[in-house]
Amino acid sequence: MKRRELIQAVISAGALNLVANQNSPAADREPKVQTQSEKFPEVSGLTHYVAEFVLNVRYDGIPGEVITLGKKSILDGFGLALAGSASGMGATCRRYVQSMCATQDSSTVIGSSLKATPRFAAFANGVCIHADDFDDTQLAVAKDRTYGLLTHPTAPVLPAIFAIAEESGASGKDLLTAYQVGVEVETKIAEAISPRHYEDGFHSTGTCGSFGSAAACAKMRGLKIEQTLSAFGVVAAQAAGVRENFGTMTKPFQAGHAAENGVAAADLASLGWTGAEQVLEAKRGFFHAYGGSYNPAAIQGKLGTPWTFASPGVSLKPYPSGSLTHPAMGAMLRLVEKFNVRPGDVEKIDVGTNRNMPNTLIHHRPMNGLQAKFSMEYCIALILLERKAALAHFTDEFVKRADIQELLQRVNFYVDPIAENAGYDKMTSLISVHMKDGRLLRDRADFARGSPVDPMTFEEAATKFRGCAEFAKWPTAKTEAIIEAVSTLERAANLEKLASLLRA
Repeated sequence: MKRRELIQAVISAGALNLVANQNSPAADREPKVQTQSEKFPEVSGLTHYVAEFVLNVRYDGIPGEVITLGKKSILDGFGLALAGSASGMGATCRRYVQSMCATQDSSTVIGSSLKATPRFAAFANGVCIHADDFDDTQLAVAKDRTYGLLTHPTAPVLPAIFAIAEESGASGKDLLTAYQVGVEVETKIAEAISPRHYEDGFHSTGTCGSFGSAAACAKMRGLKIEQTLSAFGVVAAQAAGVRENFGTMTKPFQAGHAAENGVAAADLASLGWTGAEQVLEAKRGFFHAYGGSYNPAAIQGKLGTPWTFASPGVSLKPYPSGSLTHPAMGAMLRLVEKFNVRPGDVEKIDVGTNRNMPNTLIHHRPMNGLQAKFSMEYCIALILLERKAALAHFTDEFVKRADIQELLQRVNFYVDPIAENAGYDKMTSLISVHMKDGRLLRDRADFARGSPVDPMTFEEAATKFRGCAEFAKWPTAKTEAIIEAVSTLERAANLEKLASLLRA
């Protein structure tokens, strides 16, 4: 075992012991710590392969099922941009864009009357899509890639191409094609890079998402092969994001920055700016610098075969919190409704998961809305108290309420060997509700509502969109027109009508 592997193993084991509660049913059984060889693959032409994929994809070559699945995420993204525009982050982003003198009659800043240059519209809308942590999540293929923790695929891609499409007069088919290209590149890069990338602190939506945005923007701008390669070189210099920012405004910033990065990279490349042509696979390139290693077989020859939306799929969130809370929340809701569980009847609730989940759900005693989104204790207490979880439940005021603060202290969040051994490609969550009358109520969930195992229909995604629009106090007539416009996006000659529906 190499020195770095030994250090990582010691750290991981220590974190496991720290989080695992001594009252867990199998606390004496410690799961095996997984490590990965750091021998870097010697592969040539990978970045070129990705660039050729970007250039060669045509709308008619994308399966209809994939286009349809993508529309759900696009509608979801627009709804979240509206909801996020009503947040403090949305208002701050608009002030920032105006302070940069970046406003012009070009691209819509969703949820407002403001227009901006594509780069800054992409930034503001990307932040707003991710502001409530309610946006879609990529599923993992390999068992060592943590389920739902690869990327939020839509936030870096959709704002960038929507801004360019509005400015350039591109069609709905152009948008749908570029969207699929961007999501495909982003998710396959995230799947390929060593799990250490995420485990050591990188926020893959900010890092891998920047490549997705660059790929989509290169497609939308019609870049040539040399320009697309340069765009990847440029975006590699910008790709950033760390998980220590989770639970703060800077997590959504990282998603918005990824969207902005793609626009800037493609636009610079279109002007003749150059960048490294082998920036993904080089020994001083992205995969080595950001992950130490990667699996070439997860990306080489895999773009579009199958498309990520087809397999393993993309998950829509049922609740406005970190995706890792959702299976447990669903299981808790089933118990609450089946047994009519009341807060006063509960002595304690045990929630057991794999070790990667508390590594992300880091706020055990949250005191504001952003922290609460990354708190298993809060989310379980919320379901017990309210029997639902909506945007209004993740405000600072609600989180500080005495009843919710008291209740979350009864939730014991620990690492369970059963969940650990189930594999990181699942979000296995074990719920045990200890009732004051001596009863023990149990449930288990590996996946959440909205995942490909239990998917939302387009109409259910539309219902979620309506809730986001209502939160933003958006007019009902506009809300319904947006849903219709997205459902028939391939018929749109340009995006001006949709953009006008998303402007105040």
